[in-house]
Amino acid sequence: MSSGAQLTVTDKRRAARHPVDYTVIAEHRQLGDLPLHIVNISAQGFMAQGEIQIERGERLVMRLPVIGRIEAHMIWAHEGRSGFQFERIIRIDDFLKLVDTIQPNPRLRPRR
Repeated sequence: MSSGAQLTVTDKRRAARHPVDYTVIAEHRQLGDLPLHIVNISAQGFMAQGEIQIERGERLVMRLPVIGRIEAHMIWAHEGRSGFQFERIIRIDDFLKLVDTIQPNPRLRPRR
């Protein structure tokens, strides 16, 4: 008999993250427009830095280059950082174009 949690959902926190320095205005259904400073991103979600006045599970809608309008919900928040999961996984070709657009330093872009 095995011990520990038997997870049925893949742990997406292990996805490759790419460092970025990008600010976007997100929309919250009650609070309106909220500025987000995205510091890393993957095809499944992103991490924002700075205090955000929403709770775990709440949703935001934002517009990202290449991707367009996408919804994300807060998974965690700790000491001025917060993690969000996108409503859907971004296709790899679109994700690579997105990183090229929002990561001005070519040395930090994903290798192809």
